[in-house]
Amino acid sequence: MIRLPSFRAVHMWQRNRDVFLRLWWSLAPAFMIEPVLLLLAVGLGFGSYMGVIEGQDYINYIVPGILASYAMTTATFECTYGAYFRMEHRRTYDAIMATPLSIEDIVGGEVLWGATRSLITASIIMVVAFFFGLLDSWWAVLIPAVAFLVGLLFSCLATIFVSVASSVYSFNYYFTLFIAPMTFFSGAFFPLDNLPAMVGNISPFLPLTPAVNLMRALVTGEFTPAAFGALLAVVIATIVFFLIAAMVMRIRVME
Repeated sequence: MIRLPSFRAVHMWQRNRDVFLRLWWSLAPAFMIEPVLLLLAVGLGFGSYMGVIEGQDYINYIVPGILASYAMTTATFECTYGAYFRMEHRRTYDAIMATPLSIEDIVGGEVLWGATRSLITASIIMVVAFFFGLLDSWWAVLIPAVAFLVGLLFSCLATIFVSVASSVYSFNYYFTLFIAPMTFFSGAFFPLDNLPAMVGNISPFLPLTPAVNLMRALVTGEFTPAAFGALLAVVIATIVFFLIAAMVMRIRVME
């Protein structure tokens, strides 16, 4: 039976927020410094050898890709390693299940928090990109909202994997075989046109690809039917994967 989270999911979100506010300084290198360094080092350094891509300097081209990929990785780290330790090592889920919160509320709160982390990271990158003059449209103000949506999607996917993970080392497979390839084959750092046919046929179906396309539309202000299709794809995928995540996590916790 598919169940939906209640308003109590906010309490799980608040619990994670409070922990984050106490430890944010130790997490800052990952969600504040690393993406900015990547943007500047790759965009300015490697970009000097790349020239113009699709009518843009390379650093301008990769801004949407960095926004989308870090929204993905931030939510994924939070809802894999973070959620697994809360579930298996700290037994946080067991304690919370003794309260009126259901497992669906726990999953809902975890997913909301993962998306919130994506929003924070993308907002920092957006501010840096703005000061460097890398945002070409006022539609870029919607970047945090889209990052939140992307975070929801990848938080749900991460939760599904956590529900079947036998140990924390299982996440090596998830990141190496799923997350890393998407980063390179989603159009984030180079166009998909010149990829081998097999990879090019798979790329449109990767969850990160519509996220990159949507971010690119916001950064450039060029909205095409493909951009609206990307938005619809992310929304539908998020709903479907959340329902699956809640179902399989209930099985994992209750076993």
